[in-house]
This record gives sequence, C-alpha cells and structure tokens, in this order.
Amino acid sequence: MPNPGVSDVYNVDHDAMVQIFIDQHRRMLRESLDGLTESEARAQMVNSKTTLLGLLKHAIFVERVWFGEAASGISRSELGIPASPDDSFDLSASETIVSVIRDYDEAVAHSQQAVEGKTGEDIFPGNRRGPLPLRWVQLHVLRELAQHCGHADILREHIMDARQTAITNNE
Repeated sequence: MPNPGVSDVYNVDHDAMVQIFIDQHRRMLRESLDGLTESEARAQMVNSKTTLLGLLKHAIFVERVWFGEAASGISRSELGIPASPDDSFDLSASETIVSVIRDYDEAVAHSQQAVEGKTGEDIFPGNRRGPLPLRWVQLHVLRELAQHCGHADILREHIMDARQTAITNNE
C-alpha cells in the first residue's frame, strides 16, 4: 500500500487518493495492537468503553455500517452488528486480539469489494439519512478512522509508559 506522503501519490485522482488515506488509517489502527498482551489491549484507561481492542472492534462496526448497510441497504441486524455505535465497543470474553484483527481484516476486505470499480459520485442508497454519494461516505470513514487512530495513539502511549514504569520498578 502506498504511503500518502510520497510524491507519486500527490497527483493521483481524488478517488484513489482518498482510498490510500483510508487504507493508511486502517493499517495504523490495526497496528496499534502490535506487541500488546491481551490485558493491555483490553485495558480501560479512560472513563468509557474505549480500549485499544474495543476501538478495533468499533472499526469493524464502522466498516460494516458504511460499506455494508449504506452500500446495500441490508439492516444492521442482518449484518450481525449492534444497532448502536456505543454497543460496538463491547468485548466478549472469547474475543482476542487475533480474533478481532481477523474480523477487522474480513470487514475491510468486504469494504474494499463494495467500492471496487466505483467513484465518489456513485450513490450508496442504504443509509438512514437517505442516499449518500460514496465520496461523502469515504470522507466520513476517514474522519472516524483518524479520530480513532488518535485515541489509539494516546491509549498505546499510556500502556507503553505503564509497561516501562513496571520494568523500572522491578529493577
């Protein structure tokens, strides 16, 4: 996948450029779990449901809402996702880093298939707001991913600091 910061991406068409940025943010969010233990990935460091593993699970919801429900009109229940975004952060005891990453990769692959051969002008008819151009959907997804990458970066920084403090205290 190309890096959006390299010169050969500067002049690609808008649709390709937006997809490159979305894919970069997908990768960054996924990589926020690299090298973490299960307990670190589930660590609740803020007064909400937000955890690193929960963020990736929520990103599955985002992918399925915007490239499943909005693209096809298939209901959230038929897609097997919660009715509310808040519930999409909930983790079952059986969910692991490996299983959530696997589900995320599957959701992303489906999303990529949903936009294959389309342009920003194509209409996704199935959103609750009514029909939306793919361009709007992509920019909304990019905004969500960027926001959650920021959350993940801060949470990971706290986790790594706690890990380092534990190592220092045990020396």
